[in-house]
Amino acid sequence: MRVTLHEVSKGRGGQSLPTTSLEFHSGAVRFALAETEQRPTVLGLIASGRMRPDTGRVTIDGDSNNKALRRTIALVDAPDVSDPHPDITLAGVVGEELMFAGVGATPLHARRWLNQLGFGELAGVPIGNVDPAARVRILCELAILREGTEGIVLVAPDRHGGSPDGWWRIASEFADRGYAMLVVIGGSAAVALERMHELEAINASGPIQPLVLDHPGHEASVSESESASASASESASASDEHSTTDAEPVSPDGLPAVPPFDDEYAEDASDAQDSPAGADPGSVSENADADHRETPDTVTDADTDTEENGGER
Repeated sequence: MRVTLHEVSKGRGGQSLPTTSLEFHSGAVRFALAETEQRPTVLGLIASGRMRPDTGRVTIDGDSNNKALRRTIALVDAPDVSDPHPDITLAGVVGEELMFAGVGATPLHARRWLNQLGFGELAGVPIGNVDPAARVRILCELAILREGTEGIVLVAPDRHGGSPDGWWRIASEFADRGYAMLVVIGGSAAVALERMHELEAINASGPIQPLVLDHPGHEASVSESESASASASESASASDEHSTTDAEPVSPDGLPAVPPFDDEYAEDASDAQDSPAGADPGSVSENADADHRETPDTVTDADTDTEENGGER
């Protein structure tokens, strides 16, 4: 089976889905790039025959037959369309899919099915808390239970997190079992897959634009930015040095020098201290007098870091 999208688009001016052409077929897995909140789902709906494009056409084995597409292609985990509610337990999701497949769908049947697949311990876990790779495995296994399913369109597995190689290897396993696999993903996951050469990931929708970090002019931009930052730092340092030229002497530890304590000096200094510019001489705070009365053992860094001693440094 071969499914081909011939320059399909959706929405005015391709807002919902820009013009896209791709192909996927039995026994192989392909990925297609679609970003923004709605486009992955729109592409999945069109590729599985559940939505008609505004331009272009979709063919299955060369024929335009949406009914055949819907019967043979399963749409898996498409946001707001076929994704299960995150609060439903995994056993509940399995039971519902078993019912659609026409087999036993009781909670007991669901648990037995999960046990056979090796996920029995997750039966009571909300599917929104299931590991991304396990989620893809379970939903794809449920999809192929429906009679006549020959292919799967898996939508945005990267939105659940995890490493791309996890769900990509699972999709490859289904392709090895003879199914046609199309995985709709975003740009970051697409770049990651293309760099994992051992996975042999093939993009069905065309080349991926390089990241901004790979742009030839990036290093030059970084150098210019660093040079500008260095110049700004030197200017700031020069400004600081100039602004402290007339400052009072400082001690080796960088703090304003504290004069030796002398009772007579303390009394004279309290009387002789000038008031701040524009202030009433009688409005000098009591705290200033208290500072002069402190002994060297009680003088702290905070006490010496006053505006009259040069301010914060």
